[in-house]
Amino acid sequence: MRRSGDRREHLTNALPMTLRVYRKLSSAVVPLAPALIKRRLKQGKEDPARIGERRGMSKDVRPHGPLVWIHGASVGEVLAAAALIERLRALDIRILLTSGTVTSAAIVAKRFPADIIHQYVPYDSPRYVARFLDHWRPSLALFIESDLWPNLILASAARRLPMVLINGRMSQRSFPRWRRMAATISALLGRFDVCLAQSQIDAERFAALGSRNVVTTGNLKLDVPAPPADPARLERLMAVTRGRPIVVAASTHPGEEEILLEAHRTLAGFFPSLLTVIVPRHPDRGEAIARAIAAAGLHGTLRSREELPVAATDIYVADTMGELGLFYRLAPIVFMGGSLVPHGGQNPIEAVKLGASIVHGPHVFNFTDVYEALDHASGARQADSQEALVKQLGQLLADPAAREALVAASSRVVDELGGALERTLTALEPYLLQLRLEMGAASA
Repeated sequence: MRRSGDRREHLTNALPMTLRVYRKLSSAVVPLAPALIKRRLKQGKEDPARIGERRGMSKDVRPHGPLVWIHGASVGEVLAAAALIERLRALDIRILLTSGTVTSAAIVAKRFPADIIHQYVPYDSPRYVARFLDHWRPSLALFIESDLWPNLILASAARRLPMVLINGRMSQRSFPRWRRMAATISALLGRFDVCLAQSQIDAERFAALGSRNVVTTGNLKLDVPAPPADPARLERLMAVTRGRPIVVAASTHPGEEEILLEAHRTLAGFFPSLLTVIVPRHPDRGEAIARAIAAAGLHGTLRSREELPVAATDIYVADTMGELGLFYRLAPIVFMGGSLVPHGGQNPIEAVKLGASIVHGPHVFNFTDVYEALDHASGARQADSQEALVKQLGQLLADPAAREALVAASSRVVDELGGALERTLTALEPYLLQLRLEMGAASA
């Protein structure tokens, strides 16, 4: 599955000016890395115990034999690869998983098997990237969606590392920007052996931008398993909230909590014991949300303080990591965050798989196909304003039959749209066969 040296040499010589300048600048700014790291540490964006990984260094030892390197930007991409990783583990293939955020590292530690090696992706400097690749010597690289770091891609290609873009997504917003830099993106996408796109539209966009071999495999996020929940914690939450109507606002972003607080105030006039659970996308925002709750004259409780909701609690802020599975099981109604503000929405599939009826805002361009299918099949409800949000939540709170119909429709949509995992594995089979042959030769 290795590409020819002639083509590789041609691609190297054909680097556009933008990438040549980028490589020089990214080398020149290495002396500034300590200042950048110090700033990111202060912001809580880096793990001080693992900062060496950002420079391409690791305390972990590379395992013997073939190693598949999977890279995703953050939580959503890492979780999208969960089922694929399980299938690769079943083939006795070792996995190196990289990501760029503290939150994603915490999710990997909490939800992935201990034999999955997680590393922070190195800063995109030629020196750090070379150090990373020298240490890990991956056998196959799988990049998730569209986190395309130029030096990482170019250095991997120069080492003739087979690279596949999986679950490829090119948003309507990103596509015209990349078209204005056609030579740059073509030089990067052209390094990938195959691009496995989420949808036909994504496939057409990747092809137009220079991907050489594009296959539509579907969205791996539709095949993610339902997130786990600790049974004892779930039972305890159910015991202290029994009899109360509950709405969960999942993965909320700044600007949405204020809307949700006003919606709660209005709905509480009709459902006096209503409990709204806010699960911020970034748990470190819990204290700021608590202050907003107090300013709104409502009573809030923070889970990070190991508090449980009491009878007087209006808003329960679940500012902890990896507990969405718990709250999806607790509430029959879930508002998907990132959609009342122009963030692009969050993945509703996990909530659907746990039987929640879905309400979302208008800004869902990160998951356009999924939400269009759900809305078209009456498997989700859209709220374009605070008033519409109150209306949709109120109707679902008052009508269990409507909730059941919504859940049934959304479950059918998810079943119909699934299958990306099998199609992805089929596309990867030539590479996996090569790895298995190498494993067999090594053990002979």
